[in-house]
Amino acid sequence: MAQAMPDVTVHGAGIFGLAIAWECLRRGARVRVIEAACIGAGSSGGLVGALAPHVPEQWNPKKAFQLEALLMAEGFWAGVAAAGGTDPGYARTGRLQPLADAAAVALARARAAGARALWQGRAEWRVVPAARDGWAPGAASGFMVHDTLTARMAPRRALAALAAAIRARGGEIMEGGGIVEGGGAGAGAPEAGGLQVWATGAAGLAELSADLGRTVGAPVKGQSALLRPARAVAGLPQLFAEGLHVVPHADGSVALGSTSEREFAAGDSVDAQLEALIGRARALCPALADAPVLERWAGLRPRARTRAPMLGQWPGRAGHFVANGGFKIGFGIAPKVAGVMADLVLEGRDGIPAGFRVEDSL
Repeated sequence: MAQAMPDVTVHGAGIFGLAIAWECLRRGARVRVIEAACIGAGSSGGLVGALAPHVPEQWNPKKAFQLEALLMAEGFWAGVAAAGGTDPGYARTGRLQPLADAAAVALARARAAGARALWQGRAEWRVVPAARDGWAPGAASGFMVHDTLTARMAPRRALAALAAAIRARGGEIMEGGGIVEGGGAGAGAPEAGGLQVWATGAAGLAELSADLGRTVGAPVKGQSALLRPARAVAGLPQLFAEGLHVVPHADGSVALGSTSEREFAAGDSVDAQLEALIGRARALCPALADAPVLERWAGLRPRARTRAPMLGQWPGRAGHFVANGGFKIGFGIAPKVAGVMADLVLEGRDGIPAGFRVEDSL
């Protein structure tokens, strides 16, 4: 039986939609999530889950926003797990990045000073000797960066944990139905009532562009893979080398990602580009040389025109709000996005930084 008319209807059950729904519920609102397909049907249902910081230099409000999100992530996900009884797969395991030459080492050491000044003493960016442990790739300089701020997140487990927390708190998630505005629901279709938050990913960018008469963003295809190495990897740091993320998860699998394709024929098909990525990972990381592939995945990630997330009021639609454009950092910034969107939707307080606003993409 459906609950009473909600205070807030969230459209879309990806990471932004579910995180915002959870935060609104936590603050006492009645919330309904309407998902036209299924939880994680879009890019949030992928494999990788790398929650990595911007480099600590040339500081700006966007980097500060992301830092705050990463620092609050442990508490946010612990609260989600406690409420719903489901482990989201979060852990702050850090990251290693090999350095190619002396110039890269010097730049990394300068950034270490930046991290000491900007990361509030809550994480480190260090230049360390390159490891020879069969996990980290070789480094021509003999050194690598080790940062302790990067975290991992198992995307599908995180969505399941949020859904469990929402339902445990009395929220409603309706999957597979048509999206119907308040007062006009057909038989069996979910009804959207109250304030409306649109967190509908790539399809939402297209809808917003059509409504506003100009392109505010477009999908970018990503392909990724999940491997199962023979050695234990659950507590190891992530690797980032040659543009490739290698992310060990708690279940012993390792996610690899990802391609970034602006032009593509089909958004959900894997091809030779993914096989090349898997080959690069095997060459970089000895532990993956013979690891079997458990899954190959492809999907469309929502990229706003500015590359930054799009948050705020839907222009020209009173009571409608947008949370979109997470692209590659959606899981990393979700705790902070949830907070500022709940502030705006429930209390009318606008804490969205310049550069993250919907109008910045117009």
